[in-house]
Amino acid sequence: MDKLICKCGHENPPGTVLCESCGRPLNEEEQNKQLADMRYEGTARRSQTYNKSIIDKIWNFFSSVKVGVGIIIVLLVAAALGTILPQKQYVPATTEADIEAYYTDIYGSVGTVYHALGFHDMYNSFWFIGLVGMLAISLIIASLDRFVPLYRSLKNQRVLRHSSFMRKQRILAEGPGDAETLKKAEEKLTDLKYKVSTDKNGLLAEKGRFSRWGPYVNHIGLIIFLFGVMLRMMPGFYVDETLWIREGETRAIPDAPGYVLESKGFTLETYTGEGEEEKFGEAIDRVGTVAKNYQTDVVLYKIPEDALPGDTDEMEKVEEHAIRVNQPFKFDGYALYQMDFQQDELKTMSFALQNKETGESRGDLTIDLVNPETNYELEDGSVVELLGYYPDFSGFENGEPQTATPLPKNPGFLVKMTTPDTPDGETSFITIQNTVEPLGDNDYKLAFQGVETRDASGLTVRKDRTLPILGLGGLIFMIGVAQGMYFNHRRFWIQQQADGSILLAGHTNKNWFGLKKDLDQVTEHASLPAYRDQQEDMEAQEKKEGEQLT
Repeated sequence: MDKLICKCGHENPPGTVLCESCGRPLNEEEQNKQLADMRYEGTARRSQTYNKSIIDKIWNFFSSVKVGVGIIIVLLVAAALGTILPQKQYVPATTEADIEAYYTDIYGSVGTVYHALGFHDMYNSFWFIGLVGMLAISLIIASLDRFVPLYRSLKNQRVLRHSSFMRKQRILAEGPGDAETLKKAEEKLTDLKYKVSTDKNGLLAEKGRFSRWGPYVNHIGLIIFLFGVMLRMMPGFYVDETLWIREGETRAIPDAPGYVLESKGFTLETYTGEGEEEKFGEAIDRVGTVAKNYQTDVVLYKIPEDALPGDTDEMEKVEEHAIRVNQPFKFDGYALYQMDFQQDELKTMSFALQNKETGESRGDLTIDLVNPETNYELEDGSVVELLGYYPDFSGFENGEPQTATPLPKNPGFLVKMTTPDTPDGETSFITIQNTVEPLGDNDYKLAFQGVETRDASGLTVRKDRTLPILGLGGLIFMIGVAQGMYFNHRRFWIQQQADGSILLAGHTNKNWFGLKKDLDQVTEHASLPAYRDQQEDMEAQEKKEGEQLT
């Protein structure tokens, strides 16, 4: 595209509407306007100039403010949809197949679609990450599209401007002056903290130029913030997992390679309502018990890097710690928070293999409800085979037993009992309150003897290396907000014509009242001609014409 050559001889980039050197309008549309378009100093933006290649079209698409706002709206709608059903981390299932089945079983076809579209793990879904990336690209391109031409025009602005540029500014003054007018105006403007530049018979005074960069500082802060958000998808940068650990149990810490945690015990303390705790008496009467403290005493171990997978014999003790509410256990960038607990969780169940008619026992067996064995051999040669285990039995579906959760809340057992009297074996389905004999009446049964319970602690494992990045992005964003909101860019052009008269123009990106207040002081000190607000004149004229029509 050909460059635009102004009458002053300056070559302007394609798309420029006001000459970069003298400010003269370069097209008929701009010449017909009563006020100059000063939003980007009349300079050319790439998105409004080039539209031929595929790169141009991509640039123009992402430079649009409407596109950026549209992406934000889509992200907000997606975030709202993600709250309709519980997210993946709150589903009582571990494998992806179980999670998919959970949504289908609980929420039907809606749950199936919800899972298929990735709403169950929305913030880790490829489309949500893609939208965040598109928003970052939009911010970068939109900022560059506007920042570069604005920076170039403000950096290279001239003191002397064409009279047509001056007369198209909102603040305009024309009138007589004397030889001392420019000098007095310069003195007063300097006192008002303006940066004054002079050239021959004119001066340019400006202050607060840095406020024009406020929106772009905002964008930089947002880009850094979004970069931090996207880093959360990278392994090792962000961890937010739940760890249920029972008393006496040793478990690997999720997403913390090489670290193992052992629970020594769980403690729950409640208010008694006596003595200094009397103030809790009303609450205790209302709800029964009020927790004072609950904590898990743990031991942290480290597995050497050269250890074989699953080898815990060489574990090194790192530290003992008591995890309390709001008092996390911190190590190596990780933090373990006490978030929940479950008391009296079933640990084992004991049964006796008895003859139903005589009550004679052939031996006892104890089933570990966390890691049950497949076969239990008794002393007289009898064998109890565990065909199926359902930790939280919820009923039958198509004749098959179902479990609601993997926690042993309502255990169900499908067993085959083999004794010297019944060498072919007998099958029973046993729950705490009921026994079903699906293949007919049996001679033997498993008689319930007792249970062993223990407490379980719900811990949250957190690690966030993105917080400094998110904090930096937020700080830069707030600096940009203050920069653009509380400051403004003010300019005055004053030129003394050949006949000695004064031509004055003023412009600001906002806060015209402040600009006029400064100009009043300069006018009084330097005896400048009275100014007028052309925008107000236009509005008054339109109002008058409207009244005449009515």
